[in-house]
Amino acid sequence: MSKDKLIITGGGLAGCEAAWQAAKRGIDVILYEMKPKRFSPAHLSNDLAELVCSNSLRSSSLENASGLLKEEMRRMDSLIIRAADETRVPAGSALAVDRQGFSRFITRILDGLDNVEIMREEVTKIPEDTLTIVATGPLTSEAFGDEVKKLTGEDYLYFYDAIAPIVEADSINFDIAYRSSRYGKGGDDYINCPMTKEDYYRFIDALMEAEKTPTRNFEKMVPFEGCMPIEETAERGKDTLLFGPMKPVGLINPGTGEIPYAVVQLRQDNSYATLYNMVGFQTKLRWNEQKRIFRMIPGLEQAEFARLGSLHRNTFINSRRLLTNSLQLRKNPSVFFAGQITGVEGYVESSAMGLLAGINASRLTCKLPLIHPPLTTAIGALVGYITETSDRDFQPMNINFGLLPPLGEKVKKELRRKRIAEKALADLEEWKRDLAG
Repeated sequence: MSKDKLIITGGGLAGCEAAWQAAKRGIDVILYEMKPKRFSPAHLSNDLAELVCSNSLRSSSLENASGLLKEEMRRMDSLIIRAADETRVPAGSALAVDRQGFSRFITRILDGLDNVEIMREEVTKIPEDTLTIVATGPLTSEAFGDEVKKLTGEDYLYFYDAIAPIVEADSINFDIAYRSSRYGKGGDDYINCPMTKEDYYRFIDALMEAEKTPTRNFEKMVPFEGCMPIEETAERGKDTLLFGPMKPVGLINPGTGEIPYAVVQLRQDNSYATLYNMVGFQTKLRWNEQKRIFRMIPGLEQAEFARLGSLHRNTFINSRRLLTNSLQLRKNPSVFFAGQITGVEGYVESSAMGLLAGINASRLTCKLPLIHPPLTTAIGALVGYITETSDRDFQPMNINFGLLPPLGEKVKKELRRKRIAEKALADLEEWKRDLAG
């Protein structure tokens, strides 16, 4: 086995998971973490794998995609999930943890490994001739961001998210919504939710009165005109959205033969047609407000959201153009990316990318074939989402059941998620047996 060192930049959840997966396979790891010499605007603790925004790693239920992802990681001996299980605090079905205990657990484990060296200094250069995992997270420093930009190309690095909600297709009411493209051009690519005049102004009033997520100092920005939050556009005048994303022109409702007063359009977001993006609805509304107000839209009364909207500071690369499904940089296979910088959202999702990058970096060192889990698993589906070739705009995503392929059989809606989870875990175990063999 080669004893070449693996460099990992970033001691967050993804970097720590990658270090653990590589080290336990016998690889020597140097893990760089800039704390305590330098802190990002969001970090306070000296420990590795600091949880910033919440002490909850979301649901543990296998009928929730996040719960399924955690169970898959647990079965792949994830350090992050082990730490969460060890430091869990009561929170119903959510996997909530003691944040300080969680970070201390991970720091202690990695500090105690003979083949992991933790370097407390900032990295400003990516060593392109050394096996490297870039896991610097959504608040990547300006200096390192410039280095990533040089390596990947300026057009493929983004610094802010302006994200619109995504709706699960089977929660849309097609007794009201209808498929059509403007002026009949392009086929029935869009789902349209028609509004009467009364519907529209009731919606606008609710939008303007809704509670917004406060912006932290390091997230303050002036958004591009095309990325303006929908509620801020509405504040320019109650009719403004009628000339923007809610413009009804050319969208005849086949049920009435008339053009509605306003329309909310949804565009297909994945190849399975299970997810639809609310066009132009990027927003800073609080999540509970988004659910309440967007369910006022005719046809979305029972909408289930695979992702809610946001506008926040986030450094991420266009992985669909840049990475293989092993998380290697296409132009330089000795460089891997992991964590939120790859275009996944959430602590668990970031850790899952670290898990895969760590395994593949160690396999590359040992001259073994690189791997990617089946698309029928939560980990595989997430990797598929961020690396599949597509002309659609690439935006970060949490794990959700809409990313997994539909079942090949008809199943009652209330049983669908359970069956998908059962298949995912069975396929994961079969894949693990094949790898071991």
